[in-house]
Amino acid sequence: MVCAAPSEVIFTSGATEANNLALLGVPGLLEPNDSTRSNIVVSAIEHKSVLAAAAELGRRGWEIRTAPVNRDGIIDIDVFASMVDEKTLLASVMAANNEIGTIQPLSDVISICRDTGAMIHVDAAQAVGKIPISLADVDFASLSSHKMYGPVGVGALFVSSAAPVRPRPLFFGGGQEGGLRPGTLPVPLIVGFGAAAASRTPVMDEDALKSEKLRKHFLENLERRQVRFSLNGHKTERLPGSINIRIPDVNAVELIMRLGDRVLIADGSACSSGNIEPSHVLIAIGLNTKEASSSVRMFISRFNTTEDMEVAAERIALATGVIHQ
Repeated sequence: MVCAAPSEVIFTSGATEANNLALLGVPGLLEPNDSTRSNIVVSAIEHKSVLAAAAELGRRGWEIRTAPVNRDGIIDIDVFASMVDEKTLLASVMAANNEIGTIQPLSDVISICRDTGAMIHVDAAQAVGKIPISLADVDFASLSSHKMYGPVGVGALFVSSAAPVRPRPLFFGGGQEGGLRPGTLPVPLIVGFGAAAASRTPVMDEDALKSEKLRKHFLENLERRQVRFSLNGHKTERLPGSINIRIPDVNAVELIMRLGDRVLIADGSACSSGNIEPSHVLIAIGLNTKEASSSVRMFISRFNTTEDMEVAAERIALATGVIHQ
């Protein structure tokens, strides 16, 4: 999955911190007015920790360019290519989306950045451990432990030894992590992170096949129970086991409340919990506010079973029969 030298791995509290370290740390080495490279490019469906960091850079004087995606959630490569130019310092495109599961064409993205000399950051938190992915040609990549069944509270930023620069630290203290991330290292969490990463390679393909089989079984059970729905995201270029569906005339928040802890689903990014605005990802792929508010997402893990899928479909069918917008 990821081959890196110890010196290329900077441990963080999670992928959110890693994203911030890359997005704020790299431009932090330069001032936009003092550099020939003055713009940053991000995709419209990046994680909020990338988009918020980019917005902060905009307030500091950097030009932020947001590349659109199509209705499947795949970045518009032609538009992206027109945005990344000789004035682009850094582009950030996630490997796979955390809400709709769509997998991005990273090889094309990387090629465009290399042609213009722009550095490339990849938020790989959702992808690593679920699908084969190589970071050999990227400059920076964010990783998360708990997304690959490891402990919560630890992640990492991959900083390639071939990258033109290393990020500027966001805060200061001791000399840990080569001075990039000071503070005492959480050794037990890091050990658990490493063990989780090592355990994924032998079972990744098997888990992917199982997750896709269960996803198909779940959707077939919804259809059999006459639940009308539409799939958000690409039908095939998506993370195994990822589900994001739109159920017409159903309020997603009310559905989640009715299901309680019996079926765990969400109405948008978990990191936006409590935010009444519609998912920026669903809006970016062309859904209107009503359609976005009728969408729910779930992810099938390696621990789920066929029976889980049948129970979930049955309870959703029962709940959607009494919930309407």
